[in-house]
Amino acid sequence: MSEINVIGAGLAGCEASWILAKNGIKVRLYEMKPEKFSPAHHYSGFAELVCSNSLKASRLESAAGLLKYEMEMLGSLTVPCAKENSVEAGGALAVDREKFSDSVTEKIKNNPLIEVISGEVTEIPDGMTIIATGPLTDGKMAENIKSLCGEGLSFYDAAAPIVTAESLDMNKVFFASRYDRGDADYINCPMNKEEYLAFYDAVVSAERVKLKDFESHPFSVYEGCMPIEVLASRGVDTMRFGCMKPVGITDIRTGKRPYAVVQLRRENSEGTLFNMVGFQTNLKFSEQKRVFSMITGLENAEFVRYGVMHRNTFINSPELLNADFSMKKNPDIYFAGQITGVEGYMESAMSGLVAGISASRKIKGLEPLELPADTMTGALTAYISDPFNNGKFQPMGANMGILPDINVRIKDKKQKYGIYAKRAVESLKYQLERIGYENNS
Repeated sequence: MSEINVIGAGLAGCEASWILAKNGIKVRLYEMKPEKFSPAHHYSGFAELVCSNSLKASRLESAAGLLKYEMEMLGSLTVPCAKENSVEAGGALAVDREKFSDSVTEKIKNNPLIEVISGEVTEIPDGMTIIATGPLTDGKMAENIKSLCGEGLSFYDAAAPIVTAESLDMNKVFFASRYDRGDADYINCPMNKEEYLAFYDAVVSAERVKLKDFESHPFSVYEGCMPIEVLASRGVDTMRFGCMKPVGITDIRTGKRPYAVVQLRRENSEGTLFNMVGFQTNLKFSEQKRVFSMITGLENAEFVRYGVMHRNTFINSPELLNADFSMKKNPDIYFAGQITGVEGYMESAMSGLVAGISASRKIKGLEPLELPADTMTGALTAYISDPFNNGKFQPMGANMGILPDINVRIKDKKQKYGIYAKRAVESLKYQLERIGYENNS
């Protein structure tokens, strides 16, 4: 009987182990709890939810709901367990954390093809292996992963907010390059003095996230990753001499150089997402929405990801991984979970599910499962493996902005996202039927 190692019994590791076992493959699942806990973990059970107990929206016409629906089509373990242990949360799927963990743990431990090996793993085992050690991976295992990945390993997540292109007011912003040199790849959001000063006051007074002790970071000495609010606190003009420098830009509203400018850089190869250059931040998400919506052209911006700066070990997946989460240079090694740069509970679980499916089909000599790009699962796997992101990769969660556009102008978002969802379900269903995939639910 074929065997495979899975390191880590978080959401990703459990999904990978479950789907492998369902395909008749013996799994050695390594988990350091309860012998050792990370600074963020406290419960001894598997698939522990360490922050919120919400798995986000349930409705199909939402990014989170569509992702969970697709995962069930693929044979997910965690989505059914979540539904069985849900608590009232309006339109979201929220769970009783301990009962959810207990349910996943019981199913994993009672599966005869899954051998749970307790204790910390410091070396990557021989043989086909799925590494799902999480965003707080440290010590010898982190050093081993670093050796495996070369320089493609980050220990802190310092990311700027990302907005959808279609939500920008293009009557107020414009494409241009500084001094008209090179291609006009940046969207520019010009501000006059009055607009800038109001924005400055909002930034320095906005409420910040309080980091946990283990998340304290080196940004105080790494000037290139300074939070925008820290930069602003050094003086009223510091942002204008930093990421909001207006030199070389002409404001289309006045024909003159703006007092300040925010630049947006394309985030994906399709050009549907743009990030706010230099705006890594520790402001609370609600404050980011309030304050950054003061920027010219971003008044109604749709934020698909807010800025973050916290402890989060992740690899440079576009350089290192294929879309099936296997390594390009070592295809018998897979990564799964937040360490791959997917962001969110269900996104992490999805990556484990896809890695497990991919490994099991490889072991059995079956045709690989190629996920359609217009599915949420396929779009996320494409994002983490897109060469366009190599060298500037930042984690991404499920959002409608990463799906291919339908090229039909629909103002009603719910209606538009409903069309996206229907297209995704039909695409995935067709692909699964084409290859004779069975999830054995």
